[in-house]
Amino acid sequence: MPSPFADIIDLLHIAPSGDESAVAAIRQRDRQLTKPPGSLGELEHLVEFLGRWQGKAKPTLDNPMVAIFAANHGVTDQGVSAFPREVTAQMVANFTAGGAAVSQICALHELNLRVFELALELPTGDITRTAAMDDRMCAATVAYGMEAVAGKPDLLAIGEMGIGNTTVAAAIYAALFGGSGADWVGRGTGVDDAGLARKADAVDRALALHRDALGDPLAILARLGGREIAAMLGAIISTRQQKIPVIVDGFVATAAAAIAQAVNPDAIDHCIFGHLSGEHAHARALEAMGKRPLLNLGMRLGEGSGAALAAVLAKTALHLHNNMATFGSAGVSDKN
Repeated sequence: MPSPFADIIDLLHIAPSGDESAVAAIRQRDRQLTKPPGSLGELEHLVEFLGRWQGKAKPTLDNPMVAIFAANHGVTDQGVSAFPREVTAQMVANFTAGGAAVSQICALHELNLRVFELALELPTGDITRTAAMDDRMCAATVAYGMEAVAGKPDLLAIGEMGIGNTTVAAAIYAALFGGSGADWVGRGTGVDDAGLARKADAVDRALALHRDALGDPLAILARLGGREIAAMLGAIISTRQQKIPVIVDGFVATAAAAIAQAVNPDAIDHCIFGHLSGEHAHARALEAMGKRPLLNLGMRLGEGSGAALAAVLAKTALHLHNNMATFGSAGVSDKN
């Protein structure tokens, strides 16, 4: 019987290339703008990023989307979070009511916010005692995430909500990159020292329990991960096929990208990492992946907030590229 992951693995290896002719056209226009070459730094690179992965010499941001995937985790039974898992559903309601930080960022800057609930009433298995998901459930959740971008955004920012999910993300990183629970866990929503010790212990017990089943990245996702991480992986896969650039949020969202990269190192070339989380191990994960974050604001909120702010920068960068005067139109002398 074929593996439930066979199609996912195939799609991760079908990674369309970026459009370098679009980048060349963007650079040609950039050289005509009334500024010294390279003087806008990362803002110039953001426009190139949009054009490369949209396949457009004139990139658009007519429908930028922030997608939040929400799920619950059985490992919260181990006392790894400062909040009960009922908070996940309460925060989902807060997102849709406009009361959360990411809701306000999106409203202010005209970003389309979508929230996807993933069986909140059915937490994944407690990874210290059983697998988080069986392979079929995991594969189905990846497929759900692939469908979540059906609205054809021209930029997707991915984030998450899920009490307990910094613990499962830490377990994924430990399985992918080595180390113990203590190397990868952080305070998450604000656990005290005893809670931090419980998190590290939970990761270590999960790694020991599933040791023989962690032979490949998708097995790691199924045994140790969460539905929101699986769905974000699906979104990463689908966007590559649809030529949609992606901004990845913080510690938990990066775990989805790490799974994709572990299957195929080229699979996340269309992704940038919006910010460096205040969760200390996020820097370690990005270093292991050879990636650099766009922003470093000390944020550790999750819910796509850092990715949304990076999308605001992308909107600003594109606006400058499209609307600044050229040397010719402004009557400004170009350099000799």
